Amino acid sequence: MEWRDTGILLSTRRHGETSAILEVFTESHGRHAGVLRGATSRKMAPLLQPGAELDVAWRARLEDHIGTYNVELKRSRAAQAMADRVTLAGLNALVAILGFTLPEREAHPDLYTRTTTLLELLRAPDLWPLAYLRWEMALLDEMGFGLDLTTCAATGRANDLSYVSPRTGRAVSRAGAGDWAPRLLPLPPVMLGAGEGGDAEVLEALGTTGHFLSSHLAASLGDKPVPPARALFLDRLARRARAGN
Repeated sequence: MEWRDTGILLSTRRHGETSAILEVFTESHGRHAGVLRGATSRKMAPLLQPGAELDVAWRARLEDHIGTYNVELKRSRAAQAMADRVTLAGLNALVAILGFTLPEREAHPDLYTRTTTLLELLRAPDLWPLAYLRWEMALLDEMGFGLDLTTCAATGRANDLSYVSPRTGRAVSRAGAGDWAPRLLPLPPVMLGAGEGGDAEVLEALGTTGHFLSSHLAASLGDKPVPPARALFLDRLARRARAGN
């Protein structure tokens, strides 16, 4: 059994003296693991950074075996990410959440394209948080927990949408919310494609998407906690938002 593909490196885990198990989000084969021999060498180790784009060749005797990888680096993103604390934390959150949510060996080509597009924006730290928010909303949709922000769940109208139902993920208008407003999640304009998309507004929106990540998506995976890398990203973003005020 063998194939070749392009992928985004999610994580490495030491395996034996000189090898490592690589987890890669590949374009056509989904999240896929394999053993890379010599991964700890001086030549290879610096190349195997999270977010790196790799050409990978996987081989195994049987399809259900973990198999082995041969890899070639197509693009390293370490230098771009390390230039800014927020984008570095965002990159770590992205790869951790992909490793957490994606089922093994199941292709998600649309999400893969969105992910590579987001990684291209590492060079633009001012744009990264808003782009990450849109990516996280797309991830929820891909995993079957997408938000319906088109019309109010109570009135059926599309105007003055201000809240999200924490149970259904549907938008709710101010008029439709009534006395239930304190129990609903905020719906910042940025989630509707409006607003300025500043750090503070994106943070509020990530609080809403975070509810669905933890209470819906994570719950479907056996109530495992969302990776702490996401909370660190939000903390770094909050610090930047306060510094900008």
